[in-house]
Amino acid sequence: MRIAFDAHGGDHAPVAVVEGIRLAAKEWPDVTYILIGRDPSILPNDLANVIFKHVTEQIEPEDEPVKAVRRKKDSSMVVGCQMVRKGEADAFISGGNTGALMAAGLFHTGRIKGVDRPALAPIFPTLSGRGTLVLDVGANPEAKPQHLYQYARMGRIYAEKVLGFEAPRIGLLNIGTEEGKGTELTKEAFSLLEKESSLRFIGNVEARDILFDACDVLVCDGFSGNILLKNTEGVAKAIFERLKEEFMRSLSTKIAAAILKPGLKRFKNSMDYKEHGGAPLLGLMGPVIKAHGSSDARAFFNAARQARLFIDRGVIPRIIEDLSPKKGEDNE
Repeated sequence: MRIAFDAHGGDHAPVAVVEGIRLAAKEWPDVTYILIGRDPSILPNDLANVIFKHVTEQIEPEDEPVKAVRRKKDSSMVVGCQMVRKGEADAFISGGNTGALMAAGLFHTGRIKGVDRPALAPIFPTLSGRGTLVLDVGANPEAKPQHLYQYARMGRIYAEKVLGFEAPRIGLLNIGTEEGKGTELTKEAFSLLEKESSLRFIGNVEARDILFDACDVLVCDGFSGNILLKNTEGVAKAIFERLKEEFMRSLSTKIAAAILKPGLKRFKNSMDYKEHGGAPLLGLMGPVIKAHGSSDARAFFNAARQARLFIDRGVIPRIIEDLSPKKGEDNE
């Protein structure tokens, strides 16, 4: 098994990427790790199962995604996606420009036949610790009912194979739980999902219920999903910052904080994206995983764990089998 990493992807690259690979290489020595970058000196020379792939360009966070992918053909992101398509790597992980990774995946890894639009699918932490797979959160701001239907089918497969959910509950993000709520998009998507016997569709789900494990897979258009994602991250950050302020207010609150610290730390870790790895781009012809932009070494380590499961459990072949057009059909 070969897992490739973008040395230039993320706020803390390349240090966090290299340290994440170091952790993974020690945990799974049977895997070959490929570090794609411009500077060979960052390669850890004490690990036999880590190799360097030299490139001459890198895509910056501020680059316009499609233009950057077309112009920077020897960038770490483009080369990584090409390696997956050519079979030179079994998976590719990047914490870089999300739009560029999506474009590189489409242009150079390729889309599964029968999938109209790939989806970015992160795992939302929930209070139980199980998590909820949410797709799409920004790969496609606009969507059609058929796209949400395909997201549900891909999400079910990923949730079963990688997350270990048996018969995962599929929910549709909406402004109310009643049937008939929402826009024309959600109404038509509801109808498609309700008719699909292979899905355990539980109906509409409101945003406020996601953290309480209302469903295992939540489908939505990329615009709504991205707002949900950013708002959830912002609320979590605000809560922890406010708690810190309150606990530092006086001697008595500091004592209380010391007593509560182990429990608060466990709670914070359970809600931390770093523990869930990254967000797969479901619908591509190979495993491409988007790590969070502020990922640290632990997050990249968990992304490697996620990639191993993605490969070992045959997610791509299963999606191809499930969504590729049958003879006489045309899903394009």
